[in-house]
Order: sequence, then structure tokens, then C-alpha cells
Amino acid sequence: MQIKQEQIKLNSWKTWKRFTLSNDRGIELSCLDFGGIITEILAPDKHGQKENIVVGYKNYEDYLDNPNFFGALIGRVAGRIEGSSFSLNGETYQLPPNEGENHLHGGPGAFHQTIWQTETFEKENTVGIVFTQQWEDGHNGYPGNLDMKITYTLDNNNQFSITYQGSADKDTVLTTTNHSYFNLSGNLKTGIQKHNVTFDSSQFVELDEALIPTGNKLDVNGTVFDFQEGRNIEDGIHSDNQQNIYAGHGYDHFFTFDKNPGAKVSVVEKNSGRKMIVETDQPGMVMYTSNGLGEGLQLKERESAPYLGVCFETQSSPASIHHEGFPSCFLPAGEDYYSRTVFQFGLVE
Repeated sequence: MQIKQEQIKLNSWKTWKRFTLSNDRGIELSCLDFGGIITEILAPDKHGQKENIVVGYKNYEDYLDNPNFFGALIGRVAGRIEGSSFSLNGETYQLPPNEGENHLHGGPGAFHQTIWQTETFEKENTVGIVFTQQWEDGHNGYPGNLDMKITYTLDNNNQFSITYQGSADKDTVLTTTNHSYFNLSGNLKTGIQKHNVTFDSSQFVELDEALIPTGNKLDVNGTVFDFQEGRNIEDGIHSDNQQNIYAGHGYDHFFTFDKNPGAKVSVVEKNSGRKMIVETDQPGMVMYTSNGLGEGLQLKERESAPYLGVCFETQSSPASIHHEGFPSCFLPAGEDYYSRTVFQFGLVE
């Protein structure tokens, strides 16, 4: 097990830290103190060839803006908040709109655009980084002074875990995630159309044309949203289901897990032989298949294009802010927020 730290000099006045975590079985993960951004994960294929399995920029400067949120920590609220406002305890809170009239992924200067305080640790079978930061009451319109602690840990079982801990001194809303785009083909050799995904979810959240939850939950049975027995992502890309069309011909939907805690998502890419298991204590996830990823961005291995990565954004549902019956984002003052998601890297047996 090993952890390395180095300086990334963007210009004469801006320097970031880059950390590389590596275990004894061929997994290497690189990330930044800026946004907690995961820039690269190297994992062996069935022939032992180590390749990158996440989408990242060729040039570090491009992470400054990062409109696609590649690899970044997301908060205070992951997802879209309708109308950039919400009511809590009789008060209405206005948030900065950053996607049309709506508020996306915490807004500008949120988790994904913050220099985090970092502390590394190295043990016999684990290495990791602890990210900490505070946000003032009223930052981007959210109530409460917020303290966050997020821990990245890599172990010798090829498990990479993210633990999120937080508390605020006022009633507030909070649900966090990581926005890595996975592509198990390795070095973006192909798109993610033939990635086969399996997870237990009998319902997903209906979206309108602006990708805002309508307040309805839809049954997956008989649709391309049924992943209970596994299906290729391309099924939703080629689907004429109105929900897939709204999402830009693919998926950008919140699925509620039937088996929770301990919900599992299995992802298999047959050509490389790679397999990833995502295990979480969260009540659901947004699966986003990079339908809106345009062309022309300089990525590490190639130019960008739609369907180059798939995100598994484990979280509660921001629909709970405006609608009843959804996994809640509400965090009472003084109570501890805790969630954990584990990514297990391996090969198809």
C-alpha cells in the first residue's frame, strides 16, 4: 500500500495537490484537493493490462470550470432543485440558478469547486485521504453553518470507499455524492453502451422535460428501466420511452433501491473482463449515462463524446424537497449526517 502527494501548478498563483493511492493488487487512484476530484483510476483487465476506467481531462486547468462535474464531490444537494428555491420551517430559501431556472449540484463554488483541507493516512492494508471543509450559513442560500468530513479509502481487497460525514447548526438539506464517470472498457476505447448493469429497483422517479421530478414514481416492469435481471445501457439509449427521450436518449434518473441498506449495483464489461460492484447504504442513486456530454473536450485519452461514461450517484432524492414520499434530504440541526459507498473492482469469474 502506498500514497504519493505532488504539486500541480496551474499558474503563478494557483497550485493544487494531487494524491495517488495504490494497493498491492494493481489498483491506482489519483485525485485532487480541488473538489476531491478523482482524475484517474487504473485497474487491470483480464490480461493484466492496467488502464484508466474513469473519464478525466487531459489538462488540469479544465477542472476549474468542469461543467460535467467529472470525478467531483457534490453537495450540499446532489441533483436538481426545482425553481432554485425551497421552504423549510416556514422560511423560503433562494438558491443561485445554474441550469436554466433550476439549481444543480449545490451551485457555484460548492463542493466540486472548493479547495479541501486534506490529511493522508497509511496503514498495513489501507491508504486514504480525509477531506474537511466548512461552509457558512447562507452560502449559496442554504441555511446553517455546515461542517463536512469526507474520507477516501483504498484497501488491498480492491475496494475503494467514500465515507461522508457532516453536521449543521440549523435545520437544513444535505445529500452528497461523487460524480465519477466510469468506463470499464479501459482508456475510453469504446463507449458504455454494452456495459451490463444489474441492481434491485422496482421504481424510478419520473422527470419532466427539464429533468425535474414530477412527484411521481414509475414502475420499471416491462420497461428499459428494469435492471433487476441486468441489461445493457444501450437499451435505454435506443428506447422510444418518453423518459429516455427527456434525458437526451439515455438515463439520468433516480432509482430507489428495494434492498436497503446494503444495496448493490453490478457493472460488467465483457471485452475487458472488468467488473465493478457498487455497495451503498443510500436509499437510491441517479444513474447518468453521459447523454449530455458533447464533443470537443480534450480528455486524457481522446476527445469527448456522448456515452463515454456512466455515473452511479448514490444519494437521497432531491425530489423530497418539494414532494412527499421520497427519500429525504432533510438534516435536523445538530444531527450527524453519515453515508458510505464502496466501489469494488475486479474481474468477471
